[in-house]
Amino acid sequence: MPEFPDRADEAGVLSETISKLEKPKLYKVLLHNDDFTTMDFVVFVLSHVFARSEAEAVAIMLKVHNEGVGIAGIYPYDIATMKADKATNLARAREFPLLCTLEEE
Repeated sequence: MPEFPDRADEAGVLSETISKLEKPKLYKVLLHNDDFTTMDFVVFVLSHVFARSEAEAVAIMLKVHNEGVGIAGIYPYDIATMKADKATNLARAREFPLLCTLEEE
């Protein structure tokens, strides 16, 4: 009868490793108040770039106006930077100094 080698001694056996995926860090996109960007434009940006409803956009705009800063949205880093850049580019195209920054949550 043929002899079979002991499975524990086989050199070609791969052990299974378990890797755990971590959720990506989230970042807040912040809109900052200034004296030149119109309230209507801020509502427009919140509606079109950050997909906020009209009521949410007005509430966030008022928070920015009254408190100096407001959260437009919370996203993974790549999406947050893309949305902040898009909002900034829209503002620059219309000659508004709207400031969008990111802050880790």
